[in-house]
Amino acid sequence: MFKYFLGSSPKWFKTVMIGFLIFNVFSFYILGPMITAWLFIGEFIFTLAMALKCYPLQSGGILAIEALALGLTHPMYKIDHDTHNIVVDEAGNPVLGGVYLEVVQNLEVILLLVFMVAGIYFMKPLLMYIFSKVFTKIRSKLVLSLLFVFLSAVLSAFLDALTVTAVLISVAVGFYGVYHKIHSGTGDYDESGVLDRKELSGETLEQFRSFLRSLVMHGVVGTALGGVCTLVGEPQNLLIGERMGWDFIEFFLNMAPITLPVLAAGMLTTVILEATGSFGFGAKLPEVARRIIESYTEEEDANRSDQSKYGLIIQAVSAILLIVGLALHIAPVGFIGLALIIVQTAFMGITDEHQLGPAFEEALPFTGLLVVFFVIVAMIHDQHLFSPIIDWALQLKPEDQPAMFYAANGILSMISDNVFVATVYIGEVKQAFDSGAISREQFEKLAIAINTGTNLPSVATPNGQAAFLFLLTSSLAPLIGLSYTKMVKMALPYTIVLGGAGLLGIIYVL
Repeated sequence: MFKYFLGSSPKWFKTVMIGFLIFNVFSFYILGPMITAWLFIGEFIFTLAMALKCYPLQSGGILAIEALALGLTHPMYKIDHDTHNIVVDEAGNPVLGGVYLEVVQNLEVILLLVFMVAGIYFMKPLLMYIFSKVFTKIRSKLVLSLLFVFLSAVLSAFLDALTVTAVLISVAVGFYGVYHKIHSGTGDYDESGVLDRKELSGETLEQFRSFLRSLVMHGVVGTALGGVCTLVGEPQNLLIGERMGWDFIEFFLNMAPITLPVLAAGMLTTVILEATGSFGFGAKLPEVARRIIESYTEEEDANRSDQSKYGLIIQAVSAILLIVGLALHIAPVGFIGLALIIVQTAFMGITDEHQLGPAFEEALPFTGLLVVFFVIVAMIHDQHLFSPIIDWALQLKPEDQPAMFYAANGILSMISDNVFVATVYIGEVKQAFDSGAISREQFEKLAIAINTGTNLPSVATPNGQAAFLFLLTSSLAPLIGLSYTKMVKMALPYTIVLGGAGLLGIIYVL
């Protein structure tokens, strides 16, 4: 049983997981639900940190099932914190809550993962056609890095961070696939007289991985920089905008004094990181790899069949329709993704069920993990773990509140989910406003602090941003050697700059 439990994970990891499961039971009855809930959070973060050893759906999922079994949250209904009984309404019906409510509130994100990522899958040939040209023609790594940050930021501001991350992952996996295809072949595309697989081995391969790793990290940080600016950039922005009664323009203008200087600071950080080569950044595309990939793509273009040329046209038209659909918000993102799958497959003649299956393979394990994550979030909610911090922040002097809310939201977003933290905080602040405890002006200031606090410092860990967690658990992460600790290390300079610039803006500009 021990041999097959969690598969090929290290023995020490299996032992630690069993230890957690046993200790949590004793902790619940001896130390109480609140301390045990905090232990569960720490243990779940540990399973995320070990994502490359064991996919967190299994290790984190077992912990989530135990949290439900111990009654720290409920699968479907709201639990009374004192009596631990299910709460009922005036008609005697149970009130929805727990994990089910978290899933309902985040249904748009789940639909996005199921359908949009699969829709992007069918666009891979187009993405590869464009980005293989970009990678080989733009020789300056600094320009390439700035392009990735800026494009990711702009796209995330009008689309959403997860879709942009799905595109980044597709591009990087495709580009790595080209490298691997040449590396495992017997060709000599650069006609140097040496087999390409010899030229692309050892140090060249490591440098290529490092090059891709740094570009993808610049890109996902870009999604956070753009996502904070607009009403549609992140799921919690919509929620905050709705509570405040702000439309797209009002939201942008209210956030701009903080978010635009932060965007500039973020891009300056990109320049410094690439120039100094610190924190794992700065690796360039090896010249030999550039020559070989360039020759390979030219040969591919020359041999492209009429069917694949027609496919590229369909994908390009679909991409335009996608951007228009997302920018105008004609439907939930997931539905637009489903339409994208239907249009592309119908016009490209992909009608066999077995051809459709692989498109869904990338995102469904992560979708499962996200629902497991909602169990932990529901537990935080039901055990009121963040309430003391909110109560304390609301008792401060009005001029000190925005900075403290920003800091509290930032720190909590690093260990929890930023959408959940924002939901809890904006709900509490709205209650304070409705009861007359704070003025409308103060309400607006706190809303800006909550939005920037949950979006900017949360780049510190993959826990805070769904886009970061998606990248960590994607098929790309093991290919380019992107572990939890590597991700935290590479995000650290951005965390300091974005978090610091946001805090300065809250203190001196707001």
